[in-house]
Amino acid sequence: MSPQGRPEGEYRSAQHEGNPVTPQGPKSEYAIAAQQDSSASGTLLLVPNTLDLGAAEVDLQDVLPLAVIRRAAGLRYWAAEDARSTRAFLKRVDAIVPLGVPLQTLDIRELPRPRKGSREAIPAQEWHALLAPALQGHDLGLISEAGLPAVADPGAALVAAAHAASVPVLPLAGASSLLLALAASGLNGQSFAFVGYLPQESAARLARIRELEGMSRRLAQAQLLIETPYRNGAMLAALLEALAPTTRLSVSCGLTLPSGWSRSEAVAQWRARGVGVVMPDRVPAVFVFAAG
Repeated sequence: MSPQGRPEGEYRSAQHEGNPVTPQGPKSEYAIAAQQDSSASGTLLLVPNTLDLGAAEVDLQDVLPLAVIRRAAGLRYWAAEDARSTRAFLKRVDAIVPLGVPLQTLDIRELPRPRKGSREAIPAQEWHALLAPALQGHDLGLISEAGLPAVADPGAALVAAAHAASVPVLPLAGASSLLLALAASGLNGQSFAFVGYLPQESAARLARIRELEGMSRRLAQAQLLIETPYRNGAMLAALLEALAPTTRLSVSCGLTLPSGWSRSEAVAQWRARGVGVVMPDRVPAVFVFAAG
């Protein structure tokens, strides 16, 4: 999620009464109207971002197809984790393909975030409000801080709301660090599971790693996980402590960056390196393992 800030106001949209659109609940009048006339709504475009968050910027054309850059340049309405970083991304787009409207006039709204310390679900009305431009016939871009939106990303709830409202959803081609890391691992690309973040508490984290290793062994399945960059080193240390020597472990760091790398070998080999492996604390990494 973005560091600070709440969405300012709502999209200019017609007010409606009745039940709001929810991924699980009854459809609103917007959804019914969209079903009757699919041309009445715009499209939710899933716009990929670069993977250089926290690192020196790469050339946008090295990591995104020109067709995607052109689509991004033509969008006026956006939903994003962080409006400031989205403007920075669009400034890079503008240097390649001029934006359809001036940057300062773009309508960029931030995704709702839970209240600090609260576990309550975000009200469906907040997701519904972000869809207003699409429901009025305008294309709407959804972008993440890095990589593909809605994958290990809060934007998935907006995609679910769009489907519930019969708003077309179109993913655009771009890099996914998860799939790039899996491809580079040499592990099972036909059966794998992304398990996200592990517990931070040491004992719970080690127990979870051993649980996942058992699943990997039973199902012949690769396990993918990620960590906040400044805890990359702690995650690698926990994996090397908990996994069996014959389990294969792959680490990919800074993918698509000039300094990016991937290493895949048995845990016993990783341990033999000792302190020779230094994990960066500002660049994202993806960890993949499969029990031998």
